[in-house]
Amino acid sequence: MKRGGTDSDHNSSEEDTGEKSKKLRTTNEQSQTCDWGNLLQDIILHIFKYLPLLDRAHASQVCRNWNQVDSSKESAEAACDILSQLVNCSLKTLGLISTARPSFMDLPKSHFISALTVVFVNSKSLSSLKIDDTPVDDPSLKVLVANNSDTLKLLKMSSCPHVSPAGILCVADQCHGLRELALNYHLLSDELLLALSSEKHVRLEHLRIDVVSENPGQTHFHTIQKSSWDAFIRHSPKVNLVMYFFLYEEEFDPFFRYEIPATHLYFGRSVSKDVLGRVGMTCPRLVELVVCANGLRPLDEELIRIAERCKNLSAIGLGECEVSCSAFVEFVKMCGGRLSQLSIMEEVLIPDQKYSLEQIHWEVSKHLGRVWFPDMMPTW
Repeated sequence: MKRGGTDSDHNSSEEDTGEKSKKLRTTNEQSQTCDWGNLLQDIILHIFKYLPLLDRAHASQVCRNWNQVDSSKESAEAACDILSQLVNCSLKTLGLISTARPSFMDLPKSHFISALTVVFVNSKSLSSLKIDDTPVDDPSLKVLVANNSDTLKLLKMSSCPHVSPAGILCVADQCHGLRELALNYHLLSDELLLALSSEKHVRLEHLRIDVVSENPGQTHFHTIQKSSWDAFIRHSPKVNLVMYFFLYEEEFDPFFRYEIPATHLYFGRSVSKDVLGRVGMTCPRLVELVVCANGLRPLDEELIRIAERCKNLSAIGLGECEVSCSAFVEFVKMCGGRLSQLSIMEEVLIPDQKYSLEQIHWEVSKHLGRVWFPDMMPTW
């Protein structure tokens, strides 16, 4: 039995189907070319103004462009408005570091200080304060101390250019329960270390120091006396002293000239063989060492010296450096199973007469007591 319909009806149906497919492809192509992450920032900011603050924080995690938009002055102003309203709220923890990363430094200093003072005055039991990258100043720290000296245990305030060494010394002199402190090197002083070492002060558990230079040759780095470090470590023998270095090679001269109690060292820029050699001689408490870059001169002798003198070393990371395979095996052999973290880029290891890249992972694994392979990308 013949099915109904003509050839023209069949052709018309095929044309309709083809037209629908074409429109569907066009729609898909248009949706693919519309990159929401690359919308103009003015448009995104206009949309973000209609979102609650928490939703804006979530949206800022979608992509880098949205994050930069929500890191704007408007977000910082909104955060300060919230702080200003906490008149009848006694906080125990305050952290001005969020996923949205508001740009507090772009605000008028008086506006930020006024909002922060409200919190300091009304929070009589503040124990944890994280105010990195903010325009906090010495007078506002005095307000903090006057109202929270008995309860403050943690203070993180790296990159706060309006605070002086005298300002942070005031905190150390009055907040005897302070156990964790993070600050930039320009705020570190002999007086501060001695204040943290007084009989009235509890033993410090964690001290982080950021040593940063933005312009080579234009930043002067003072020297801390060995006697101040000695007094500090006698008072707090189990403290973790964490130091992050972002310096240019010619700026390392004041550092590692005598023994210091550093436990964790991170070098974010290129560091010379000479400096790493001094690290092995002056940091016997070293637990972790990360070197992002060194250059093209092998670090064989420096690594061996560190293994000999740093008996607590348990973690090391090497990026753009060079170490012969034989020296690396000897380093691992000397440190043994205490190396819980061994992050070495494959490009760091230079084959020699004794070991090839194919052989080294077996030899290192044998001394570690576990399977080990070099990294294909940095893990720190």
